[in-house]
Amino acid sequence: MLKNRVIPCLQLIDESLVKTVKFTNHTYIGDPVNTVRIFNELEVDELCFLDIRASVQHRKPNIELLHQIDDECFMPLAYGGGINSFDIAKEILSIGFEKVIINTAAYKTPALVTEIAGHFGVQAVIGSIDVKKNIWGKWQVYVNDGTEKIPLDPVEWAQALEQKGAGELLVTSIDREGTWQGYDLDIISKISRAVTVPVIANGGAGTIAHLGEAIHTGGASAVAVGSMVVFQKKGMGVLVNFPEKAILEEAVN
Repeated sequence: MLKNRVIPCLQLIDESLVKTVKFTNHTYIGDPVNTVRIFNELEVDELCFLDIRASVQHRKPNIELLHQIDDECFMPLAYGGGINSFDIAKEILSIGFEKVIINTAAYKTPALVTEIAGHFGVQAVIGSIDVKKNIWGKWQVYVNDGTEKIPLDPVEWAQALEQKGAGELLVTSIDREGTWQGYDLDIISKISRAVTVPVIANGGAGTIAHLGEAIHTGGASAVAVGSMVVFQKKGMGVLVNFPEKAILEEAVN
């Protein structure tokens, strides 16, 4: 297992696996259960699923699909999307998922992260932060799949999520997501320095070098990858893949 984790972060819209660019213009990738089988064969250490439209569409998680994913998956799983109550989080964790990812509800229902962490432990909760720069270059936090701006500084919000009980933070740059241009090291570095919990860099990975930059320059403890592991290359067709362990070890360890 890699010392610094490389985590495929797979996007769902209900039952379909998709990939977006800057949270828009999604491309259909395939069936999530079949994709899990491929990642099993590729010996991936950890998987993350995000139902990206669940909260904004006021949908509950697709529990039947999550059961199917867990039945097939050999590795630790995290899930986010539409988790807006303790009971929903409890149901997902009872399926066999190790972690729940909370984004919109962490802001809308302030006590939820603390409640889940208090019952299941901080290791079971990932606080998700979606960030985007405004026209003046200032970072702003968004919820509801990037459609709703909230009046919080991302670094202060990261610290608040840690205090609430989030055991990890998933930090996604909306500007970089799906672009293959590399992570935004500036915001990753700022948040990593401001908290003591592990930070997972997300949004923009396009090369193996980008993964190492997020760890060694940005200070992240893990990197999430999307386009790199569901497409052959930028601008080319779907191909579920994962870099060789030896290559990753050299880059991120």
